[in-house]
Amino acid sequence: MSGAVRILILGTGGMAQKHADAYAAMPDVQVVAACDPRAHVRAAFCAKNGIGSGFATLDEALAWGAFDAASNVTPDAAHHATTLLLLAAGKAVLCEKPLAPSEADARAMVAAAEAAGVVAMVNLSYRDGPAMQAAAAMVRAGEIGEVRHLEASYLQSWLTQPAWGDWRTDPQWLWRLSTAHGSNGVLGDVGVHILDFATHVAGLEVAEVSCRLATYHKAAGGRVGDYTLDANDSAVMQVVLSNGALGSITTTRFASGHLNDLSLRLFGTTGGLEVGFTRGVSTLRACTGADLASATWRDIDCPPVPGIYARFIAAVRKQGMAEPDFARGAALQAVLDRAVQSAQQSGRSLKV
Repeated sequence: MSGAVRILILGTGGMAQKHADAYAAMPDVQVVAACDPRAHVRAAFCAKNGIGSGFATLDEALAWGAFDAASNVTPDAAHHATTLLLLAAGKAVLCEKPLAPSEADARAMVAAAEAAGVVAMVNLSYRDGPAMQAAAAMVRAGEIGEVRHLEASYLQSWLTQPAWGDWRTDPQWLWRLSTAHGSNGVLGDVGVHILDFATHVAGLEVAEVSCRLATYHKAAGGRVGDYTLDANDSAVMQVVLSNGALGSITTTRFASGHLNDLSLRLFGTTGGLEVGFTRGVSTLRACTGADLASATWRDIDCPPVPGIYARFIAAVRKQGMAEPDFARGAALQAVLDRAVQSAQQSGRSLKV
């Protein structure tokens, strides 16, 4: 398409600011509208970002219609219904993760996107890490041979320290602890990221999963105000990959000493990789070829890669691939659904 790409931001909570900042830094991209039922939150967001139009409902925004694409930054439980309305109106969509609360809803979103013939991407933001993409390229090039084993973790600690605010008083964090407020716990919130992180680099899908989930006591009576604290806080998955390799994937909000750290150790028949993401910096180390005998690990330089927002705009302009797309989001949700089912069956291993 020619001319500026006009963006609607749907949902104006904390994460929406990252979308607004990213678009503001791009030439010929303009955030023209924001939508949120909370009038004071919406007004403050529009004023801060110089957005000319604000709407209380998506129906109002669609009736206005003067936008080309939307960032869907609504709570997880609202992704499905709101995205279907956007797709039906022929709007390109960048949807926050997880794509939907269930595989069935995610598959419906895939079908709707295909029927609409528009760009539909899911915001798996750690794809922006140069080390992750460089590691994936090394695997595709055969530099570690056949993948045989992986270990991956996503470690947060905001339940044990206040670096991002006090979860006991801040709704931005409290809702993530309550299933009634649309949360699928740490598994749904960041489990989707570490699943994508591990399997994208490995170039393999999860064929079978066994999972244990834990919800810990955090407040008197298991609640804070209107929030029942019943969502899972820690998850441990054992997986069988599509080539038969084994792996462990873990995530928790109780990783004291780690603010927001991802790591992957991937081992193949001719080499190994270690991919990290700590304090916003991605790193890659490799042990391959002649270094295997001495177990010598070397740092790998990783060129920068376009970020998710730039890739979304490029895809809307038909100048790049829409990746990761809704189909990827649905495939990840299938694993998460089986993981929850497995946990409900005391960790029984289930096919995906």
